Amino acid sequence: MLEELAIAAVTAGSAVTVYFMAAAKVVKQYERGVVLRLGRLRRQIREPGFTLIIPIVDSLRKVNMQIVTMPVPAQEGITRDNVTVCVDAVVYFKVVEADKAVVNVEDYRFAVSQMAQTSLRSIIGKSDLDDLLSNREKLNQGLELMIDSPAVGWGVQIDRVEIKDVSLPETMKRSMARQAEADRERRARVINADAELQASKKLAEAAHQMADEPAALQLRLLQTVVAVAAEKNSTLVLPFPVELLRFLERSTQQAAAQPEAAQPEAPHAVPPGLVPEEVLDQIRDQVGAAAADVDPPRSLTPVRDSADSLPAPDPGTTSRT
Repeated sequence: MLEELAIAAVTAGSAVTVYFMAAAKVVKQYERGVVLRLGRLRRQIREPGFTLIIPIVDSLRKVNMQIVTMPVPAQEGITRDNVTVCVDAVVYFKVVEADKAVVNVEDYRFAVSQMAQTSLRSIIGKSDLDDLLSNREKLNQGLELMIDSPAVGWGVQIDRVEIKDVSLPETMKRSMARQAEADRERRARVINADAELQASKKLAEAAHQMADEPAALQLRLLQTVVAVAAEKNSTLVLPFPVELLRFLERSTQQAAAQPEAAQPEAPHAVPPGLVPEEVLDQIRDQVGAAAADVDPPRSLTPVRDSADSLPAPDPGTTSRT
């Protein structure tokens, strides 16, 4: 009798232990427990910690409440300006209502992933290429709203959506590179033209200043010669006075306009004071020496006189026909 009682007590104790182990559940801090009793949802959400359920009658579903980072596979599409691009993104979301995440949707992770891919393709078709490359903040907000609207009924909250990368065809990359190069070249030309305009204004002011002070022009001429000679060149460039060229041009025009009788004896003569007297004396001496070296012309004998001076031919020596 005692043995039967002991066996019954051990059996009951084992049954209680098994029942207690089946009824005892532990919900972690980042989880919430949803109880379904005979298939019906219990409104009371089990908080983190130790909890008991009725075995066989109740079933406990644990829902993770942490923020989930879900990458969206790259989606290929055509933008509004007919450019083929490949865009991938990442979605950050979390469950805020555990009962809706269990009851209203079969797999909320898969549902959010598919909704993110569909919304991303829709955003690509509604946007221009420039918006995808430069205005991503606005596109991220629009994409977040498109995913968050159906996710509210699933008990899921979309925290953030980010477009990670936009892949372009190689031809489009080369075209964009040429466009950027042309734009930089245009700006360089505008800056160069602006510099030329400023330099021309300063040069005009310098020209007016040198016109008032002729000595400044001579000093500038000497500075230019020094600058050229400092480069150790074999050729030295000396500028020719423009005033002298203008004087010679005027003299030539006056000589052509006046009749020959009214022309002066030396129309090409340089006015006194323009060239030093020492230089003129050297030029005259060189011209006289060159004239002395030339031989005087020989006297030519008329052809008729030369023919008369020849002896008359002998009649006997004339050839017969």
